[in-house]
Amino acid sequence: MFWYRNLIKLSTPTKSKTPITKNLLQASLSHFSTANQPPASAQAQPSGLGPTKPHDKPRVVVLGSGWAGCRLMKGLDPKLYDIVCVSPRNHMVFTPLLASTCVGTLEFRSVAEPIARIQPSISSAPGSYFFLANSTAVDTENHEVHCETVTDGTGTLDPWKFKISYDKLVIASGAQASTFGIHGVKEHAIFLREVHHAQEIRRKLLLNLMLSDVPGLPEEEKRRLLHCVVVGGGPTGVEFSGELSDFIRRDVHERYTHVKDYIHVTLIEANEILSSFDDRLRHYAIKHLTKSGVRLVRGIVKDVKPENLVLTDGSEVPYGLLVWSTGVGPSPFVNSLGLPKSPGGRIGVDEWLRVPTVQDVFSIGDCSGFLESTGKPVLPALAQVAERQGKYLANLLNKICKDGGGHANGAKDMNLGDPFEYKHLGSMATVGRFKALVDLRQSKEAKGISLAGFVSWFIWRSAYLTRVVSWRNRFYVAINWLTTFVFGRDISRI
Repeated sequence: MFWYRNLIKLSTPTKSKTPITKNLLQASLSHFSTANQPPASAQAQPSGLGPTKPHDKPRVVVLGSGWAGCRLMKGLDPKLYDIVCVSPRNHMVFTPLLASTCVGTLEFRSVAEPIARIQPSISSAPGSYFFLANSTAVDTENHEVHCETVTDGTGTLDPWKFKISYDKLVIASGAQASTFGIHGVKEHAIFLREVHHAQEIRRKLLLNLMLSDVPGLPEEEKRRLLHCVVVGGGPTGVEFSGELSDFIRRDVHERYTHVKDYIHVTLIEANEILSSFDDRLRHYAIKHLTKSGVRLVRGIVKDVKPENLVLTDGSEVPYGLLVWSTGVGPSPFVNSLGLPKSPGGRIGVDEWLRVPTVQDVFSIGDCSGFLESTGKPVLPALAQVAERQGKYLANLLNKICKDGGGHANGAKDMNLGDPFEYKHLGSMATVGRFKALVDLRQSKEAKGISLAGFVSWFIWRSAYLTRVVSWRNRFYVAINWLTTFVFGRDISRI
């Protein structure tokens, strides 16, 4: 047979002194051998991406993959620009639904949208890239960004430093959680801003539930392990408290009957919860949260210890899980930049979201704010602000390139058209148990529609389902909601 004759030929020894397999192995390993190569110090080190040439497409470098940066990349025309994104994560987080993942209402991947789906050219166009890295410095004179790769810790590769030349730079690196310099917050509290934060909260919550069921555990220790404390009465803190209380009433009471009388939620706020909402809605939220078992405490945290926190009045609050949600402030990277700052320490921008003291640098999202010279107030750190800034700037950059100003220093005296204008579309927050708040006023003093109850909850879910970036994730979210409604939340600790 034909295949049998070929097998005999291949198995017959050849006259070569070196077997074929050995030759192939040596050829493969020769690519990794260093015996005939010069020392590492003598080799040319890659410097990153150099400046673009006049006949090439101009390059837009985006620092960050949050609401602002991803909406910008989605709106940029890849036929006009090469798009380069630098971020420590390769996805966008749909933050309004992040609290639901902590208790199993939604799966974690339902709120994470890969950047390659938001802007496909990142993974397909020859001159567009995504780099998993942190930005460490910006050289505005040479139009360069200094970066350092992200690694997973001590057991991985050392960080690699490189530079990227840009024609247009958009700083959308976001902000970090505010700790107000309180001792122990970073060491013992968990923030709720990223998917890994939600994963950590979920693991610790379920671990405490299982540990509290161990025989012989003192009652005082059991109460501490099952005491969940949330610091911060904004929308994120209230939504997490509502989701957690709903999880306790609907799932914990059925599946952890031995400890159901010990688990409690405490929400600590220095002023009024949901201070930006209508007074009627705030009172409704307070009433509903209290009815759901959430204890509301007005106080200021003075110190955070491993097992309890201390308020300014001297009282101590023991906890097993501490979630910190007290707003955001500028990150160390933003503080290190030698750029003008707006009130609050953000990067100062003008009416067109440009940094006015340098060429070709823009800033959007939570890391930016209007300069005092513009006469405009600093906008709140909201997803809708960041998204609309990203959309506006994408259209502006596309216009600049079409008018011939895409390359570095090419838009010095160009007419940019209408400046950015922001109109608040309203606020929404869920408080658990099929209840939510919807405030559609443009400001706290303005008149408008404000609703509370089941209808608001339906509007809240419908609005966020339509705002999820892709149809893929909309399908995931809808299926997760249906599964949770029918079968309850998943309590597996993975």
